[in-house]
Amino acid sequence: MISEPGRPGTTKYVLFDVDGTLIDAVDNQRLVWRTWAEQYGLDPDEVYRVALRTRPMETFAQVAPGHDPRECLAVLHALEDEDVRSGTYSAFDGASELLTALRPGTWALVTSNYEHRVRGRFGRTGLPVPEVVVDAAAVDEGKPSPVPYLRAATQLGAEPADCLVIEDAPSGVESGLRAGMTVWGVNTSVAVDGAHRHFDSLRDAVRDILAFTTGSSHGLEESTPVE
Repeated sequence: MISEPGRPGTTKYVLFDVDGTLIDAVDNQRLVWRTWAEQYGLDPDEVYRVALRTRPMETFAQVAPGHDPRECLAVLHALEDEDVRSGTYSAFDGASELLTALRPGTWALVTSNYEHRVRGRFGRTGLPVPEVVVDAAAVDEGKPSPVPYLRAATQLGAEPADCLVIEDAPSGVESGLRAGMTVWGVNTSVAVDGAHRHFDSLRDAVRDILAFTTGSSHGLEESTPVE
């Protein structure tokens, strides 16, 4: 079944994940982790496999238990910051059109990364940055906890029932669902479990996201619902 978009007659809000949803950063993430792994004499493929499903400190505990995790994190952060300055980034098709069409104050970014990196990437890809950015430093609990998305809703003055979450990863989908929000998945060939709707690409979702913000049902039946 398709979740109904919020409550009729109320302002609707859209909360976006960043990496994998608006910004294509897979190659960058893989290169950063490869460089980090090589500095510690570790298997880059194994390190990246672990990093995909754990937070950095948990990754270090698994792949480099004999090293100081604070040192490991400092090295990783330095590599990530350098990548923001010199790496090649691209926004997913439809991202610029979508974000510029949204009214200020009705959308936010909710990321497990840090705001200064998000701003750097958005600056390099020409994407607008909203008033509200909830990053890893803003919350004690990251995704899949509902805390990041609930924090964004609070800062926007929104009720969870009036929020649409756009995600590409299972942990983000779970976070949005636990926050009591409508959640749509994008940029995956297979639907993420739990998402109310699935789109193969962000471009495919643009019209329906904009329709959600206006309370319109036009076109909502044309994408793939998740049963």
